[in-house]
Amino acid sequence: MMAEGEKRRGLSKSCALLIVIAGIERYAFKGVASNLVTYLTDVVKMSNSRAATTVNTWSGFTFMLPLFSAPFADSYWDRFFTILASSSLYFVGLVGLTYTAFDGSRSTTKTISLYFLYTSLSLIALGLGVLNPSLQAFGADQLDHDLDHYHDHDTSLEVKSNRKSQFFQCWYFGVCAGSLLGVTVMAYIQDTFGWVLGFAIPTASMLLLILLFLCGSGVYVYADPGLDLKAKPFQRILEYIKGAVSRRSKITLVNVHDLNAMELELQEKPLCNCSNTASTTTSKTLANEKSCKNSFSGLETVKLLLRLLPIWTMLLTFAVIFQQPATFFTKQGMAMKRNIGPNFKIPPATLQSTITLSIILLMPLYDKILIPIAKKITKNEKGIPVMERMGIGMFLSIIAIIIAALVERKRLMISKKMKTSPNSSDPLSIFWLLPQYILLGVSDIFTVVGMQEFFYSEVPVRMRTMGFALYTSVFGVGSFVSAALISVIESYTKSRGEKHNWFADDMSEARLDNYYWLLAFTSGISFLMYIVICKHFKSSTSGDDQ
Repeated sequence: MMAEGEKRRGLSKSCALLIVIAGIERYAFKGVASNLVTYLTDVVKMSNSRAATTVNTWSGFTFMLPLFSAPFADSYWDRFFTILASSSLYFVGLVGLTYTAFDGSRSTTKTISLYFLYTSLSLIALGLGVLNPSLQAFGADQLDHDLDHYHDHDTSLEVKSNRKSQFFQCWYFGVCAGSLLGVTVMAYIQDTFGWVLGFAIPTASMLLLILLFLCGSGVYVYADPGLDLKAKPFQRILEYIKGAVSRRSKITLVNVHDLNAMELELQEKPLCNCSNTASTTTSKTLANEKSCKNSFSGLETVKLLLRLLPIWTMLLTFAVIFQQPATFFTKQGMAMKRNIGPNFKIPPATLQSTITLSIILLMPLYDKILIPIAKKITKNEKGIPVMERMGIGMFLSIIAIIIAALVERKRLMISKKMKTSPNSSDPLSIFWLLPQYILLGVSDIFTVVGMQEFFYSEVPVRMRTMGFALYTSVFGVGSFVSAALISVIESYTKSRGEKHNWFADDMSEARLDNYYWLLAFTSGISFLMYIVICKHFKSSTSGDDQ
């Protein structure tokens, strides 16, 4: 009866509040990011390629910064005050971005200072880059506290697994709900009422986030401040490197078996030599066990990160495809028929809401139908193992970009007919883009949620922020790869003449279909390599206690 009651028990108040806060943050971010390429081309007057490169570079910095902030957040910074400081910085950046729109609307020349614009975007990136992994790790701290209250050893493993799945799905649902509102509501406001109001509302929502977070300070669970700083992994890494350079390393391994056994239970029971002699008493062993649980050598930590690198690398092509809705998919939509009735035009950025909407609508189907069926077929408690889930999402993203290439090719054919024949049909409807958006939403359900759970489970407890940073950095590096790819392709195709430029400002001359085919080809190769890597990858945990 106790186990059944615990299974039905929902998430704690602190977890629920942080999920709401994460949703508000996504609302603010998507309210800016989803339509930023339109702001840069229509208001700031950037070219299509420069605007796409700017958005990708900005996204890259935003998602890459957690890799640099996570070591400090894990080893030195208090998570509560880190979240408070980074959200405040985020808010200041949004205030600056709102001011650029306000200043541009008042200026007689309608020009916007690029220096001030880039400074504002940099502050947003810096604040978000620190806030996101810290907020997720803080949420995981609340989850860990809940899981520690389960004492029934016969059912606790299953209960913990279900509770973790529930937490990640609720977190992602909250993020998706915020994203949906940000994309739909803010894109319409920006296109209809102007950019000043369109940026002011996300700014106000960030202020609300800060106030809500402060209001919850009494219900949060805080990490034990008494933990020895030397038990924190990144300090152990520094100790290891320093010792290796000076040939006086203080971190030692008893024998070769210690190196081989580092794969075992790094999450809850990191390997270390807790006893120096075989004659250690039982009481001394128990005393050392506590310090052992919170420590592991720098070598083990470095090896842990290196073993995740191949999987991390193969996910980059998914991240590149993930960038297209906010850039070239939106530019595609601007060149298509968008009218609904005589007076209303669909803002192209709102189509990004179909990604989030498909996630929200299909997530219950995934959770209540697909996973139970998969559990019966695979005899796996998670239904579809995490790595298989990510692979399915990668495959669906490839199908989505192939569809995008076919639709773009059809749009170009109609556009050229309109130029040569005045009596030709109307431009292609924007609703032709829906299949590629919906498929990306379905791929998100598998890959993004799987990535969060994968990196959460594969890193030790004290590296929790770094685990989430590894997840977000996939999209950061993917954004940089996308920006670099656009620059290289534009440089090459432009050198052959303006008519050959794949990213020409005249959308009837651009060849985005070629770009999409290139992404499909590289993603296909990456997917095949991912399958090979998965066959040889051994998880550091069995998953039952994660």
